[in-house]
Amino acid sequence: MENPFLGCHPTDPIPDPFLNQPKLFRFLRPPRKTTITPFLAQKSKQKQPLPTAAASLKLREHGGHLQQAITALEQGSPIRSRVYISLLQSCIDADSIEDGRRLHASLCAVQDCNPFVETKLVSMYAKCGSLEDARRVFAGMRERNLFTWSAMIGGYAREQRWGEVVDLFFGMMHEGVLPDTFLLPRILQACSNTGNLETGRLLHSLAVRIGLLDSSKEAHVSNSVLAMYAKCGELDSALRFFEKMDRRDRVSWNSIISGHCQCGGHEAALRLFARMRAEGIEPGVVTWNILISCYNQSSNPDLAMELMKQMESSGITPDVFTWTSMISGLAQNDRMNEALDLFQEMLLTGVEPNGMTVASAISACASLQALDNGKELHSYAIRIGCSHSILVGNSLIDMYAKCGRLEDAQRIFDEMAEKDVFTWNSMIGGYTRAGYCGKAYDLFSRMESSGVRRNVVTWNAMISGYIQNGDEDQAMELFHMMEIEGIRRNTATWNTLIAGSSQNGDPDQALRIFRQMRAFSVRPNSVTILSILPACTNLLSVLKVKEIHSCILHNDLQRDISIANALIDTYSKSGDIEYARVVFNGLSGRDLISWNSMIAGLVLHGRCHDARDLFNQMKQEGIRPNKAIFASVINACGLDGLVNEGKKVFSNMTEEYQLSPGLEHYTGMVNLLGRSGRLREASDLIDNMPIEPDAALWNALLTAARIYGNIRIANLAATHLFKLEPRNPETLRLLSHAQALYGKSNDASKVPRAKKEGSINESHGCCWMEVKPKVITFSTGSQVTMNSESKLAEINSRIMDTNEVIPDFDGTILEIEEDSEDIVGTHSEKLAVAFGLLDLSIQFYQEKMTKKALDSCRVKNT
Repeated sequence: MENPFLGCHPTDPIPDPFLNQPKLFRFLRPPRKTTITPFLAQKSKQKQPLPTAAASLKLREHGGHLQQAITALEQGSPIRSRVYISLLQSCIDADSIEDGRRLHASLCAVQDCNPFVETKLVSMYAKCGSLEDARRVFAGMRERNLFTWSAMIGGYAREQRWGEVVDLFFGMMHEGVLPDTFLLPRILQACSNTGNLETGRLLHSLAVRIGLLDSSKEAHVSNSVLAMYAKCGELDSALRFFEKMDRRDRVSWNSIISGHCQCGGHEAALRLFARMRAEGIEPGVVTWNILISCYNQSSNPDLAMELMKQMESSGITPDVFTWTSMISGLAQNDRMNEALDLFQEMLLTGVEPNGMTVASAISACASLQALDNGKELHSYAIRIGCSHSILVGNSLIDMYAKCGRLEDAQRIFDEMAEKDVFTWNSMIGGYTRAGYCGKAYDLFSRMESSGVRRNVVTWNAMISGYIQNGDEDQAMELFHMMEIEGIRRNTATWNTLIAGSSQNGDPDQALRIFRQMRAFSVRPNSVTILSILPACTNLLSVLKVKEIHSCILHNDLQRDISIANALIDTYSKSGDIEYARVVFNGLSGRDLISWNSMIAGLVLHGRCHDARDLFNQMKQEGIRPNKAIFASVINACGLDGLVNEGKKVFSNMTEEYQLSPGLEHYTGMVNLLGRSGRLREASDLIDNMPIEPDAALWNALLTAARIYGNIRIANLAATHLFKLEPRNPETLRLLSHAQALYGKSNDASKVPRAKKEGSINESHGCCWMEVKPKVITFSTGSQVTMNSESKLAEINSRIMDTNEVIPDFDGTILEIEEDSEDIVGTHSEKLAVAFGLLDLSIQFYQEKMTKKALDSCRVKNT
């Protein structure tokens, strides 16, 4: 029997019957009787003299050239199989597939062709990188032995085509060929890399049955079984197998430690590491690198750094993978400066970085927008020859784009010979962040034609760019196109729309998108919650906050401290301080933001005594307050009129905690003094401030002066306010009220006035009221209408005049009319109260009519 694939030229197409084989056994063909093609048959029948072949063999044996031997064969000289196999090995050593094909074409010259020749051909093609040619030879072989299967499986394993390795294993078993101690670990590795636990268990059982685990000399087979269980996440099975192993070497320990690291069992991995050393096996550099990488990936670079120091103390020198893991870990945990310092330290120790190291350092520069450092790393990458790698190129594009050097980023993009999806995404993201959505869209459109498929990150970058530039319509159009294009929208896609709508001042739309996201069964993450909660503080709707809170609990996100802090803040601002306190009390660990959010919420609700108690509790627990907490406590003292205590808190801030007061602290002190009638002291405090007062501070002084009738100080504050905010109508309104109450002072003429009517922005007060599922906004002077309830338009005519009562702290009460509502319109509070009363009366009327109708129906039925 002759092999038709051996007689054919290697570039001939694969026969159709081979392509129609079932997928599992598509590499196999049953042996069949076939004759060699007439041309090759005639060529093989020609009697050629042996001297040329003998001379070529002699030449090879004495170090001659491969080309001369192949030329001799092509001239028709016969050759023995041993010599032919030696020539094929030379092709493997030289990685010359073209010479191998020439030898294959001259196969007919081999006088004693046997399965070993065929196996060597398979091995040559596989090792030289042509699996298709190897498969041609393999599929048509008369006889496939263990060595043939090993050659074929080894070729696919080198190309990391693990799924086909498993298919070949089943084909081998189908032909009754069993793997040996060298082949079985490769098939187990394929199961590990594909997560094929079922086949892995089958191989374990097979190894036991054929005795491959009996000898301690075959430890590599046991280690392969152990690694398979560990990589497939079967830690219980891995541990049972590990404990039963007769001999555990360093590879065994590395496998079981790595398995625990991959499954998040960091503490168990450390215990195994200590046990390894206790049993007398010193960890090598691989063991240390497994642990260091594990803790970096689990957001614990400090422990990883400690392990690296222990590694050096143990006499193990960190290699490039150790340094790269540490630099990448620090960068991924937003410790960019430390990452760059460590990169410099690595260079000083003489360890040469690889492309991954340089890319990680460049990414740190991108996050810091450190252009000069990035340029230095770019030059270094050119010097060590890794600047043209995709990984480094992508990092350079990202770095230059984030540093505002889009031309440089585009130049690197254009110079890259090979681009992947990350290359395109980096360039598109650079343009969208800079606001050049047109250029980004051009790249977005070119991407598909270049042969790189757009992924969800590409679409998200475009949607984010349009949202940030205020083009919500275009963003929504792309959002809907994703479904048409077959791109599955992920959580980040929805987060982009939610955050964009909230930031663009449309909290209603943000909530609609959030609910639509849940309707599509997309699981929210912490970014989703942190994006939607601020929208609820603007809506003043505690029911919506509770709806989001239930979503947090349903998705087990309540343990995230940032989400808990946001909940405390949102509940406080939406009017439910009790729920805020429940969330705060339920925290197992509180950070400064937790304390500040709770204290600020209590102050907002006027529970200043509780706020001060919480402040004292925080100090007793050893937590050092920050500036924001001091501002809240000073405001609490001001609301309760505790001037001396407020002054003490203000002085302790600088004397005890070495914190310099900011504008918010001085504003709180002016409020504190102003509410107590100490206007002169408040004015002196402003004069002696080391920083320039802002509008909020002068507004606090103006308000206090208005309450206590100090027109001189009111005029002083108003003068500064007009300079800082010349178009703010509130300043003129407050000053006019004060002058109407207490008359004008001699220096009133020095106060600037609006040049003409309309030069001041019309910004009236507003308030909100929740009616069923809607939140209605009332502005001063607005006319209220609402769908079919036309009677609501009569609210303005039904509102009774009200008087404002202002306390006179000398012991008298002064009542005055507010500004004429004919000018500025009905106050928003009056509109809201009237609307609420009218809405209640309508509801009462509707319920009464419904009850009357039901009673009438009952009477008729009886």
